[in-house]
Amino acid sequence: MKAENEQIQLTGEEALAILSEVEYILISLRDIARHYYHGETICDAAENELAYCRETTGFIDRNRVTHRLAKVRAILSAKFNDELGDDDMGDLEREMEKIRCWEKPGD
Repeated sequence: MKAENEQIQLTGEEALAILSEVEYILISLRDIARHYYHGETICDAAENELAYCRETTGFIDRNRVTHRLAKVRAILSAKFNDELGDDDMGDLEREMEKIRCWEKPGD
């Protein structure tokens, strides 16, 4: 990792923007789960699971959660020096390459 990337600084406004998005997503998803799995529901377990899946998916889509997370990523990514190293990759690219993302079953 490049020395200038070992520590990054956020403004208070940037930190609040990140924390606000994370809090909104985290607490909302927690509350959805609590409602369907710990609240008083009249559905059986299978119906509850289906309702939970529908509500969670709907929440993600209606509230543009992927866009909110992209905003957080953009704020953080902008703080890093993206100069290429000996491997022709920047520090972020090198680190992100290690992540195993979801793939369709069978891939």
